[in-house]
Amino acid sequence: MIEFTLTPLGAHRVRFAVSPLEELLAALRIGLGLRCHPPGAARLDMDAMAGPPIAELLSVLGDPHYFCEFLSPPTTGPGTTVEAQLAEVRRTPAARVAAELDTLNVDTGGLRADPGRARDLLAGQLEIAWRELIGPRWPVLRDILHADIGFRSGRLAAGGLDAAIEGLHPDVRMTERADADAVVVRNPARATVPLDRRGLLLVPSVFTWPLTSVIAVAPWQPSIIYPARGIARTGADRPGNTGPARVMGRTRAGVLTALDEPMSTTALARLLGLAPSTVSEHLAALRAGGLLTTARRGHTVLYARTRLGDDLAHG
Repeated sequence: MIEFTLTPLGAHRVRFAVSPLEELLAALRIGLGLRCHPPGAARLDMDAMAGPPIAELLSVLGDPHYFCEFLSPPTTGPGTTVEAQLAEVRRTPAARVAAELDTLNVDTGGLRADPGRARDLLAGQLEIAWRELIGPRWPVLRDILHADIGFRSGRLAAGGLDAAIEGLHPDVRMTERADADAVVVRNPARATVPLDRRGLLLVPSVFTWPLTSVIAVAPWQPSIIYPARGIARTGADRPGNTGPARVMGRTRAGVLTALDEPMSTTALARLLGLAPSTVSEHLAALRAGGLLTTARRGHTVLYARTRLGDDLAHG
């Protein structure tokens, strides 16, 4: 078990973030057979892994029990970019790279001999892998992650950390202690991590399914990486001759059934591969029919199904 103790300093510094490089590393480990592919999610072209020159990166990721934390530096929030993270990778001190490479139980070739060169080589291969594997799909994946953050941020605001953690993952729970409550993660490792002023990052992921990942080793930001809600939407097919499609047509039914989580017009258009104007027209019709409701988050209007919309979508 790993326990993140909610100290007075860190208890109110729990926040959500997105990690582009974490998505990439998890996807590569799926391609290496070290993780399962999320059911229903759109399959990435893992054959593309054989083309780009990323042999050293794949070797480093081949350890089933550990991967180098410096390859996925802490994020700063939901808007973290892959460019910012790659810059952090390239700033990693050579001594840190050497220490992490030494923990691996795989053949890393000559990487250990020159940690500075190894860091630069692996950063370059991360950039290539991102461009070939994740980058083209990132807008859709990011929408899924942001939808999860929106849902859990709402629960955090309404019911506190207990409500946000509830249902996060079967391996993650809140527990009461006499001196301080804790967020507990079921894990083969054992550690108690009192949260400092950095707090705790909760990071949704598409490709980490079905497990959680934990970062609890100094100097890295304490983090819990968990499967995002709505993963199956990344591979959702347009409805065929289903009940909703027979009632309202395939395109409008596709819009309705895609709204397992509140989404904006732009996000739905990206997900379904439709023009925003087309999606907007169908959303207006569904809302007029009592199947959708709207809520505003900042400057963005989010659409969500009503109970009637849920009944029709699931019927």
